[in-house]
Amino acid sequence: MFKLLDRYIIKTFFGPFFFIFSVLFFIFIVNIVWIQLGQFMGKGLSYWEIIKLLFYYGVGVINLVLPLTILLSSIMTFGEIGERYELAAMKAAGISLTRVMTPLFFVSVLLSFTLFLFQNNITPDFQRKAKNMLYNIVQSRPALNFTPGQFIDQIPGYLVKFDKITGENGENLEGIYIHKKANSYENQQSIRAHRGKLVPSTENQNYLKLILFNGYVFEDQIANQNFAARNKQPDQAIKFDTLTSHFDISEIINKAIEEEKITDDYRFQTYTQLTKTIAKSQVENTKTFNNINVDLVSQVNPYITYIDRNKVPVNKLEQQVKMDTVKQDQQLRALTGAYNKIEILKVTVQNREQQMLPTIKSFSRVVLYQQRIIAYSVTCIIFFLIGASLGSIIRKGGMGLPVVIAIVIFIVFYVMNISVENLAWNGTLNPFAAAWIPNMILLPFSIWLTYKALTDSQLFDAEKYKSLFKPLTKLFSKEKEHQRYQ
Repeated sequence: MFKLLDRYIIKTFFGPFFFIFSVLFFIFIVNIVWIQLGQFMGKGLSYWEIIKLLFYYGVGVINLVLPLTILLSSIMTFGEIGERYELAAMKAAGISLTRVMTPLFFVSVLLSFTLFLFQNNITPDFQRKAKNMLYNIVQSRPALNFTPGQFIDQIPGYLVKFDKITGENGENLEGIYIHKKANSYENQQSIRAHRGKLVPSTENQNYLKLILFNGYVFEDQIANQNFAARNKQPDQAIKFDTLTSHFDISEIINKAIEEEKITDDYRFQTYTQLTKTIAKSQVENTKTFNNINVDLVSQVNPYITYIDRNKVPVNKLEQQVKMDTVKQDQQLRALTGAYNKIEILKVTVQNREQQMLPTIKSFSRVVLYQQRIIAYSVTCIIFFLIGASLGSIIRKGGMGLPVVIAIVIFIVFYVMNISVENLAWNGTLNPFAAAWIPNMILLPFSIWLTYKALTDSQLFDAEKYKSLFKPLTKLFSKEKEHQRYQ
């Protein structure tokens, strides 16, 4: 009987589980598309390359999708069982709520362990593929990757600069400068134009077509000529109204966009590898911070450096100047000099803090990423306890109230994640603790909810809360006329 009941409960759970997981995965993918759209759209990518890139990025959001899916599915499962009075029938048959929750508890433990293996072994590989693919796309699709006012050397053999770029697709250019790369023994050529238009070549996609208007071509024919002939050659400037140039970009267009050039990112590492990286970073950071401390201490008092180097006991140091024995103007100069040194030291300390902040932020990123490999797996179990307890208390299935409550809980969890992450980046909070604080806050809440569910608490009974505030509401409510004579 119990085995049949377990199969029924698990089947009821996985029905909404797969549906919710698919919907949430799609929502997170849409969010990625919205953020990354400008980086890979309009680069001449095929649909298959775009789908592959989105899939690589999508794998990285499973660590958030799976806990939320477990939370929603558990609330809907137990809410649906309670709404159909199946939960009441089980309790009437002598089956406790703990026994009903047991099979899904082990399922959530199995899912959390699967998430750990996935994040530790599969996610790093997909993160590497996604980052390298996006990097290669940006590097190998330069047609719409120009930055106004900067020299760009992505086009093979040329150095270009555009003062202003306008148009829906960045096709209108102003203030154009093009210089052909050549050594001192080859022909030199430079082009200046007031405006131009960048259009894809209709004849061959491996060429970039640039139409220039109102400009000059400066060219020196010095190839295969001696120095005397070069000195006699006059300066040449050719004015044009319209000039069409084609640039061969086949070398970068045909480059493999999945070639892996970036290999040193911490997100490409497993939990064990991250542990070694963290230990190495701690040693390097300690040396850096010690050097900064020694520098600051030496600026506070040069005698400290003297004592440290010469091992002079403090009690043998002689007082250099007695302030009460010098004149008032000398005292003022000494105090003014001390004040100026303190102000300079304050500025130095602030500069050192800004210098240390990137190191702290980088270290916190690595630690948070490593600890969350385990922390998100534990979150799956905590979310199951919360969802199963709420579902059995609310006893409402479907996509209404359970979804609202689950989203609120997840938003609270996500806000806590972001808050402690910012504190860790600023050096205010230990990153090891920051990764676990959301779970440490939600765990007592899940245990309390489970206790309330096991004791059949009317936690969401509106009448119960009305009765608590009934004496207070009587003070502000007017008694009805017909109630006086009852």
